[in-house]
Amino acid sequence: MRQQIGVLSPVADSFLIPDNHIGRATVSSVAVAHEVQAMGARSIACLNSRDRNLLGFQRDLLTAAAYGVDRFLFVHGDKPTEGGRTSELTVRAMNEQAKAADADPAFDGCGPFQTGVTSGLRPFPKWKHAADFVFVQVSYSLDSLLRWRDSVSLSVPVYAGVMVVASAGMARNLAAKIPDIDIPEKLVADVERDRDAGVAAACEQILAVRDSGAFDGVHLVPVSRYRQVAALLEREL
Repeated sequence: MRQQIGVLSPVADSFLIPDNHIGRATVSSVAVAHEVQAMGARSIACLNSRDRNLLGFQRDLLTAAAYGVDRFLFVHGDKPTEGGRTSELTVRAMNEQAKAADADPAFDGCGPFQTGVTSGLRPFPKWKHAADFVFVQVSYSLDSLLRWRDSVSLSVPVYAGVMVVASAGMARNLAAKIPDIDIPEKLVADVERDRDAGVAAACEQILAVRDSGAFDGVHLVPVSRYRQVAALLEREL
């Protein structure tokens, strides 16, 4: 984590900390977000509804407030590799609870929490307009991103998802697990011939998103290629 932040800081203004991503247990995203901030970087702690009941979520908010973590991305969560999914909380309920904390005496002295949600390239639910920022799903088509952006009216920052395809195997695995992600066959073939092709394609997408003026930035997922991405973006941005 420290290495990634050091390498990516020149091209990134915030770091998203995943929460038991791909359904496997990890260190609390709130704890890691605190460490990121101690390094002088801005953080966003991801919290999923899959692993929490109401009491557990309130604990997370109190812990975050105690350690100065005030930005969250709320997600549903991947299918767990062990155990089951809780059913008490939804992303909508988490957002409402976080917003209500501002009026709770337990959070006196803390600033209001900033909350984010995700969106696929489909109609945007009305309740998600209560969020402070939106992360749009990864897409390899600028045209699809722009059509979606034209279809919604949002006054909060919106970030387009960009993911580096690190290998042809990764591309096929993503396509099988997430049907909404349409990865061009040409990109898969290019990556099979040249491992750096995925880095170049991601950077091209970032620059195209920037030049479109339709988004406030990108949510970059560099996978294992963060050094190569950072080096290329430092020359281009």
